[in-house]
Amino acid sequence: MTEPLVRVENLKKHYTDQDSLLDRLFRRDPVRVRAVDGVSFEIEQGETLGLVGESGCGKSTTGETLLGLREATAGRVRFEETDVFEQQDLTDFRRQTGIVFQDPFSSLDPRMTVHEIIREPMLVHDIGTSDERRERVLDLLEQVGLSPDHIDRYPHEFSGGQRQRIGIARALALEPKFIVLDEPVSALDVSVQAQILNLLADLQAELDLTYLLIAHDLSVVRHISDTVAVMYLGKIVEQGPADELFTAPKHPYTRALLESVPQARTEEQHREMDPIEGDVPSPRDPPSGCSFRTRCPSVIPPDGLDIPQETYRELMTLRERLQGSDSTIDGLLVDADMDTDRPDADRVIDEFFSEPPRDGTRETVRESIEQYRSGNEEQAVATLRESFTTICERDDPDLQESGHHVACHLYS
Repeated sequence: MTEPLVRVENLKKHYTDQDSLLDRLFRRDPVRVRAVDGVSFEIEQGETLGLVGESGCGKSTTGETLLGLREATAGRVRFEETDVFEQQDLTDFRRQTGIVFQDPFSSLDPRMTVHEIIREPMLVHDIGTSDERRERVLDLLEQVGLSPDHIDRYPHEFSGGQRQRIGIARALALEPKFIVLDEPVSALDVSVQAQILNLLADLQAELDLTYLLIAHDLSVVRHISDTVAVMYLGKIVEQGPADELFTAPKHPYTRALLESVPQARTEEQHREMDPIEGDVPSPRDPPSGCSFRTRCPSVIPPDGLDIPQETYRELMTLRERLQGSDSTIDGLLVDADMDTDRPDADRVIDEFFSEPPRDGTRETVRESIEQYRSGNEEQAVATLRESFTTICERDDPDLQESGHHVACHLYS
């Protein structure tokens, strides 16, 4: 069995906020931002791994750290069984790898001609004579669908799709084996996106290229990917063959992403969209346990607690707001003072929950709210935590290591 061309093992990239001279003078504690937090995957020679997820999940940082454009905090990257991060000189690695950037407008130097832009990697690595470099540039222009007449023009003379073709030609200048495609069509018109994707697929087949395709558009990933990895808040939560992942997704986040994609079919015209609720948590303060639990529609309640999913998620939200002395709760308590027909806690419960809890669950929530009202915030939070803590909050699920991988307690 052949070894994969690229193997990433537990890759991490953390940043530190509040670590300036002023922060030290005012004794502010540094804050660690976990942009990439333990990512692992493999890419076989000639194949494409699609890395997808919402903006801010760490996709682009993963690609840039993998290539050594950012210094990794931890982890290993092996390229052709060579540990990249252990090499003192990355010249050979960088000759065999390339990157196509997201923005075809800002990624090209406006003061350089097309010839100079594509030739630059060859100059840096001292490849060929002047005539050979020019001939190579002409060949690359033809290869990416541009005319030789474009060689002495400047970037502002081209459309967005043409500029991205120039960027692709530059990435191919050194005949690499592996290319990171960082959102290569997200800045282009829809009519042009398919052309660029077809070009990339043709180049892969012709040159036996290996791709890491970073995208947030699932239709783009499905078009040319062999394997797909879904990323959320710095971690991969699901990974598997593209066809299998799109037809039978396992992780609630993956299902929600697929559900949100518009379908251009007649039978889909009355389909109701069910978007993911809430915002992506900050990587400065990620949730404990499963990072998706604050937005997940399938959080696992504690054993023996028979409660609707929406009500349980509202219980979790209530505890977070009590812990943060949220103004919403304080406002409900103020309103409760004006209602003499019901106890304060009952008024808050009925106003806060879409389907108020009953029996023992309601009694526990009432006790917590009364504790909060009396000024004992810590005890109020502890009362809810003691009765309603979920495994999703307590334990971080591991990504399975065989078959269709998924990091979710529903499958552990």
